[in-house]
Amino acid sequence: MNDETSGKASIRRELLASRALLTSRDVEDAAAALAASALELPELAGARTVAAYVSVGREPGTRALLDTLRARGVRVLLPVLLPDNDLDWAAYAGPEHLAPAGRGLREPDGPRLGPAAVLDADAVLLPGLAVDGRGMRLGRGGGSYDRVLARLAAAGRHPALVVLLYGNEVVARVPEEPHDHPVDAVVTPAGTRRFG
Repeated sequence: MNDETSGKASIRRELLASRALLTSRDVEDAAAALAASALELPELAGARTVAAYVSVGREPGTRALLDTLRARGVRVLLPVLLPDNDLDWAAYAGPEHLAPAGRGLREPDGPRLGPAAVLDADAVLLPGLAVDGRGMRLGRGGGSYDRVLARLAAAGRHPALVVLLYGNEVVARVPEEPHDHPVDAVVTPAGTRRFG
């Protein structure tokens, strides 16, 4: 394990421990504020297709945001975790069409569109644990979204990359590895910060 990987593991442990202290009410209140802030983003307001994800546990909540985007007529793509940790995608058809999946995830039960479906996205909402002042995102370490970002880059696609976090998860510095990509913006319950 190199220093960057070791540093990431340490930060992940700290941030997950902090999330574990949140009450259900904290998570609900933050989700409402996150949805309100995210829906004001021009990148989402003008999007025809948004690749997003279903929050689970103490992750910053996405459910209200998903439902509002869908109600606006936005095509929302949600990930389906493949055995090799890559992501397939399926369209979001509402909360009643989310099924339990491995690792405590919830996935859409509709037809699979293939890993390349993300190339149609005008904006991609990324899960994460932290982002720093350069826009470098720290994920959970499974590499699924690293593959998504590499797929977008290889295809010459540049959707808006937005991560949803709690305020304390915007940190001074995230350890960076060569495969890491910066995001364009972070949305917290307190508002939006852009990187550039």
